[in-house]
Amino acid sequence: MTSPEGQILAAQHSGARRVAVVTLGCARNEVDSEELAGRLAGDGYELVADAEDADAVLVNTCGFIESAKKDSVDAILAATDSGAQVVAVGCMAERYGSELAGALPEATVLGFDDYATIGDRLDDVLTGRPLVPHTPQDRRMLLPISPVDRTAAVQAPDAPAIPGHDWLRRKRLASGPSAALKIASGCDRRCSFCAIPAFRGSFVSRPAGEVLGEAHWLASQGVTEIVLVSENSTSYGKDVGDLRSLEKLLPQLAAVPGIVRVRVAYLQPAELRPGLLETIATTPGVAPYFDLSFQHSSPTLLRRMRRFGGTDDFLGIIDRARSLAPGAGFRTNVILGFPGETEADVAELERFLVEGRLDAVGVFGYSDEDGTEALTLPGKLDQDEIDARVRRITDLVEELTAQRAEERIGTVVEVLLTDDLGAATEPGTWGGHAAHQDPDADGTTTVTGVPEGAVAGQVVRAEVVDTEGVDLVARVVVSTGSTAWDPTLAVPAGV
Repeated sequence: MTSPEGQILAAQHSGARRVAVVTLGCARNEVDSEELAGRLAGDGYELVADAEDADAVLVNTCGFIESAKKDSVDAILAATDSGAQVVAVGCMAERYGSELAGALPEATVLGFDDYATIGDRLDDVLTGRPLVPHTPQDRRMLLPISPVDRTAAVQAPDAPAIPGHDWLRRKRLASGPSAALKIASGCDRRCSFCAIPAFRGSFVSRPAGEVLGEAHWLASQGVTEIVLVSENSTSYGKDVGDLRSLEKLLPQLAAVPGIVRVRVAYLQPAELRPGLLETIATTPGVAPYFDLSFQHSSPTLLRRMRRFGGTDDFLGIIDRARSLAPGAGFRTNVILGFPGETEADVAELERFLVEGRLDAVGVFGYSDEDGTEALTLPGKLDQDEIDARVRRITDLVEELTAQRAEERIGTVVEVLLTDDLGAATEPGTWGGHAAHQDPDADGTTTVTGVPEGAVAGQVVRAEVVDTEGVDLVARVVVSTGSTAWDPTLAVPAGV
């Protein structure tokens, strides 16, 4: 294997500079990685898929919870095995800065403020010029406290960096028909367990025109489904004085030529207004899909989390959505073992899960996070007890979500095709995901009877005939009394 010094000399001699981008964490990070990739390509870097072929490896880290941080550290160390220069960016790098650099001398650590000059920074790394890692700061302090004062502030020449908002520099790293589109960044909420606002900053909406422009660009890249992401999508528009901004934007996005489905992720239950709920549930081209971060359902425990609502409130939201869209999909995340959580709190969460009949639930154990209020709360549980509660709720969730999938047998779902499985199984078999399934996290749908000529990104109507856990098995719907393919029952990509 060529030494790092040899790689640098070879790169300088040939003029080639190759970089691999590794992304950890959520879809928001994926958008950030694609912006970084576009900037690097514009600066003359060649993007390669394999770290073994790269002069530098850019690891976009996640810093949300302890397990995610461990995964990020493991990815950084694995990247060093390639012999390439390793650069850590992203949430963990921003959150810990010089501390992370001291703990991992194998990597160069860059913060969000380095993104605009990422090509120059990689040049520094490859030529051996020393870089001083940043000292972390609370990025909420970089913008005005009042949301309505932020519009001018983010347009100022010295505005703080907000990753993922510069779609003109974005370059797709994936090739599938679904792609994330960031509508906002940051968060103004103060959940006692969450450190994200401190390193992502205050909430900033992107102008609707920018979002629509990026949607048109994604469609030109072969994307037919866009997933709107942010730290809190229900806050979209509040900093420009219009809380109905997302309700107005969704029909416009659904009308973009080539886009056949729009999906909204990261909804905050306490901010889900009736009008937005109705828009998501009833607008043609918008998936009736509700990604709601309930986190728990015990009202007492939720107050300790600095959140609102409870079992009955959340069941009311679900009932209202299902009254408008009976087949609507619901996913959430829940935290077990938060300080002060009692057996009664866990039982209340179980009641909610049983009655709510959700399609997908992520179950996480509480971990102390630097800089959060929860770090100082009394009533900490032993790790063994947290682990036991996670297993208990995970087992319940697996049973309940499988039952929810079975309830869909006999119904007709709209499936976005992603993978032609015909060569491995039988002709006309495709993998994809229905409207109630997020493309990355909520199970899949295998469709049979798809006609020759179908393409990835096309939406077909299919009847659910079986399930495998949360995954569905379906067969394409044909006209009554006919076994022939009815093209009117499909929505081709590009229409």
